[in-house]
Amino acid sequence: MLMSPDRRRSVADRVMSLQKRVTPEGEIIATPHRGLLMGNRGGAFHRPDRTLGHRRWHSRQWICCVLEFKGRRRAVMQPNRYTELFFLDEATALAAGHRPCFECRRRDAEHFAALWAMTRSRPGRRARAPDMDAVLHHERTGQAGEKVTYPGRLGDLPDGTFVRGPDRTSLLVLSGRLLPWTPAGYGPSRRLDPDLSVTVLTPRSIVAVLSAEYHPMLHPSAGADASRRLLGGKPHT
Repeated sequence: MLMSPDRRRSVADRVMSLQKRVTPEGEIIATPHRGLLMGNRGGAFHRPDRTLGHRRWHSRQWICCVLEFKGRRRAVMQPNRYTELFFLDEATALAAGHRPCFECRRRDAEHFAALWAMTRSRPGRRARAPDMDAVLHHERTGQAGEKVTYPGRLGDLPDGTFVRGPDRTSLLVLSGRLLPWTPAGYGPSRRLDPDLSVTVLTPRSIVAVLSAEYHPMLHPSAGADASRRLLGGKPHT
């Protein structure tokens, strides 16, 4: 449904405090800060009052999407639709276990799927979305619903990977440095120690795709390197 600018601002004001923002750990938090991408987890898992219960997904189809597509307008968290989620940037969405959407991000999704197939010794082919979703669900979510992590060596991780830092901070690997994640953007970077053992947040299959030269879109606060995949426009949700 199309809305006037005043109506859209009114809706944005009311939903600002909703629990709809995803962290690199895959958690869903409430914050007034804005991000570059939206997405969903396969359908609606919010309650009628637009709050979340214990559920954190509807199906295995976890995707990340552009904020605007073909002029579509709607209020978030409508009954019987899907639970809109928002991300600081694509690296954050990938760390949480989301993949590019094949509808609104067709080119990125096809490139991602082709690299996925290549990492599995199937060059020239494109991985199917349901197959990727099945693998990713196993890699991102444990039986009790907890985030799946694994050990790694910093020097072996490609740009765009997230690792867990002290006090459960999330750190982005980028150009030989670590950038601390916050809902508002990235903090001051520090040089990484390539021999340091770390806890990796980004699912293994996505790390493989990143290693195959998939360059995720980054928030401007990541610095000059963010310009590689910044999809224009002012950051907003």
